[in-house]
Amino acid sequence: MSSRPAIQRHEWFAVVVAFAYFFCVLAAYYVIRPVRDQLSAAVGSTQLPIFYAATLVATLLLAPLFGALVARYSRRRFVPIVYLFFIAGMIAFIPLFQAQTSIDARLLGSAFFVYGSVFNLFVVSVFWSFMADLFDAEQARRLFPVIALGGAAGAIAGPALTKALVFVVGVAGLLVVSAVLLGISIACIYALSHWSMQHPVAGDVRRNERVIGGGFLAGAIETFRSPLMRRFALLMLLGDAVGTVIYALLADYSGATYPTREARTDFAASIDLYANVLQALLQVSVTRALMVRFGPAPALALDGIVKAVMLGALAVVGGPWIAVVAVVTRASAYGVFKPAADSLYTQVEAETRYKTKNFIDTSVWRFGDLAVTTSINALRAIGASVPVLATLAMIAAASSGRIGWIAGRSLEPEAKPQARE
Repeated sequence: MSSRPAIQRHEWFAVVVAFAYFFCVLAAYYVIRPVRDQLSAAVGSTQLPIFYAATLVATLLLAPLFGALVARYSRRRFVPIVYLFFIAGMIAFIPLFQAQTSIDARLLGSAFFVYGSVFNLFVVSVFWSFMADLFDAEQARRLFPVIALGGAAGAIAGPALTKALVFVVGVAGLLVVSAVLLGISIACIYALSHWSMQHPVAGDVRRNERVIGGGFLAGAIETFRSPLMRRFALLMLLGDAVGTVIYALLADYSGATYPTREARTDFAASIDLYANVLQALLQVSVTRALMVRFGPAPALALDGIVKAVMLGALAVVGGPWIAVVAVVTRASAYGVFKPAADSLYTQVEAETRYKTKNFIDTSVWRFGDLAVTTSINALRAIGASVPVLATLAMIAAASSGRIGWIAGRSLEPEAKPQARE
């Protein structure tokens, strides 16, 4: 057990700003997420492979651009560029939604589904890469669960804002709110970059201005080359399999239960709100205690156990229980799994933190979405019911917990020190 203070005096500024940064990032996303999710419910889960295929294509097209930015610019430059790109996209959708009566609704909705999905992948992935570059492994254990609470608070504020504003300002107004929140995030990035120069990791005063270099395909190459990164990618795929099965079943339930777009949006926002409140409670009561005392391995294992238990219950109960399963498993994924998994990247080199992590968190994730939703349709075609799908997802959850335990233990500083650049 660490005898160091939970947050040291010189860390307070960085923790507060990082907390605000993550609050704005997640609030910006969750303001628009219910709009995306109600589209899934409207068309049904059988159409999800088409949406995810389009998202995967967009992700693969953007990955080289992201890799080129990382290779050419220092982090204090390329991270804001990523956020400015998505602010521009948000602004571009505003007149489209204002003129939606003259635009094909399915085309506009599909485009926004892709944008919202890619937004989530890149913006959140860049945040955690940036955090892993600011702090060392010991700091990550102490500080990441606290910083993650900022995201939990933003994830609560986002759907609450949507529920309060969707009938007042419409989708176009929600996009403005989201863009403003991303703008505040950029200010936080520059404040953290300045703090980093004053408090460099392991005496590396040039980290803030260092250009990582390498080719834009370095993340993909390293993922397939490194046994450790392959394990991280498998961990991501298993977690994604669980989340995507639940997402598909929830979309079908919402579409069958709520007949209007507004009702489906409100239901999606409610699921997000309850899940994110529980996520915050888990981070306060469980995640930080586990990570500070024992490291990330127990947290990763616990996430797998929680998901497996909930899915086992779904296989037996079915029906409306899917809403409860969605709330609990989503809370565990972002309140337990995510801080623990992202803390592992503090112990690898800079290029892995940005390029390989981003490749896994974006391209691998969206490939998993496409593969899982296509498999769900294939299984349904041969008669697979909700209990069968839930049981298969339960096996994936249990496997994720096992692999997470192994990955976390393999990077324990006492067992396997890793040099940081």
